[in-house]
Amino acid sequence: MKTKITLLIAMLFLGFNVSFAQSDQELDLNTLSIFSEYAKAKNYDAAYKPFMELRNRNPKFNLAIYHYGERILDHKIENSSGSEKVAFINDLVKLYDERGTHFASKTLKGQYMAKSCQLQYEFKDELQMTDNQLYECFDNAFKTDAKTFKNPQSLYTYFKLMVNLYDAGKKPAEELFTKYDEISEKIEDEIKHYTNLLNKYVPADDTEDEPKLSPKDAKRVKSYTSYLKAYDQISSGMDRDLGDRANCENLIPLYTRNYEANKNDGLWLQRAMNRLFTKECTDDPLFVKIVEQKNSLDPSADTAYYIGLLKEKSGEDTEALKYYNQAVDLETDNYEKGKILYRIATGFKKKGSYGQARNYYQKALAANPSMGKAHIAIAQMYASSAKNCGNDNFSQRAVFWLAAQEARKAGRVDPNLANASRDYAANYTAKAPTKSEIFEKGNAGTTIKIGCWIGRSVKVPNL
Repeated sequence: MKTKITLLIAMLFLGFNVSFAQSDQELDLNTLSIFSEYAKAKNYDAAYKPFMELRNRNPKFNLAIYHYGERILDHKIENSSGSEKVAFINDLVKLYDERGTHFASKTLKGQYMAKSCQLQYEFKDELQMTDNQLYECFDNAFKTDAKTFKNPQSLYTYFKLMVNLYDAGKKPAEELFTKYDEISEKIEDEIKHYTNLLNKYVPADDTEDEPKLSPKDAKRVKSYTSYLKAYDQISSGMDRDLGDRANCENLIPLYTRNYEANKNDGLWLQRAMNRLFTKECTDDPLFVKIVEQKNSLDPSADTAYYIGLLKEKSGEDTEALKYYNQAVDLETDNYEKGKILYRIATGFKKKGSYGQARNYYQKALAANPSMGKAHIAIAQMYASSAKNCGNDNFSQRAVFWLAAQEARKAGRVDPNLANASRDYAANYTAKAPTKSEIFEKGNAGTTIKIGCWIGRSVKVPNL
């Protein structure tokens, strides 16, 4: 009898627990439904109370707590002031932390840690935070998970804070340059990633017509180009912020002082070599010393290119070209190969060796089809050669049609160059023969052969 009573009590207790669990589940679902619907309708004030209830009662219930919660708290921050605003800012920082705790597998550490730091930076006055505190926040995020710390704005803020600390005498020059290199390398990785994605949508045919994409693909291309534009902007911003702090007068003594301690560190040599090249400090003996040491320690495409540069400076053009081509052969990554080829091409362009320059620009485009700036460079060379590449005034100016065609290709392969591409094309077209001149010549629709180094044909427009 006692056993039956005990079993009955146990069953009743279990039933109550299931009932309570079902009741709690229904309550949580109902609360989630209420605040999410309010949030979707952008009625964030109405959403706040049920959001907070579910967040406090069952923070592990659903990721939507954090998805909509961020919007709700953003609204509260925007529409409050004083101590209330500070409380909402701190609560959003806390929400990011809670998301990482309760949904770790769905929360990218670097991304959300940087998000939290960026929020605190934007409201640093309200939070009374120092540049050093904010820098430590970003630095911790970057060191914890650099892979997902890739928001362009946050990367720029991170570096800007380092510059502020350097200018205030709180960070040494070496740390400033190292941080610049680390963040620049991160940006370059992201640019490479999105460039490779964009290259999948660059048409294989070499025409100036706009590529035809499905709405889905067009959306992807728009996203990739948006990221590329943002990374390009912050890269330029970092260079401006660094400015003369990294000129040859500052770099040479620093690298000379630290050379012995780092001469067997490949990464240090690589960064020093790149920095001296970028800042045009290649005439200093230290650049030669670093390049030779890096080449003996770890030969690479970069060292081969820099040796070629040194050979060219000493007048050994044949040897220089040998090393330039070696650099191309050593590089296995198409994006990096394209960069080297573009640098080689630009060197020939500056010397007026347009035929060789075009050859290397075209190789750069083969490696990286979305490198629109190579098309612009070729167009510029065509335009500057117009007077030397025709038998008469008409055929000389016909070269500008070819230059315009080449310029339009830049916008076709790189949407971020669309405006520049149109401007170049319009400028060149304006310099080409007019309709009345075509009429007088009577050659509308015919093809003109362009001689000299260009060696191309161009069709005269129909009237």
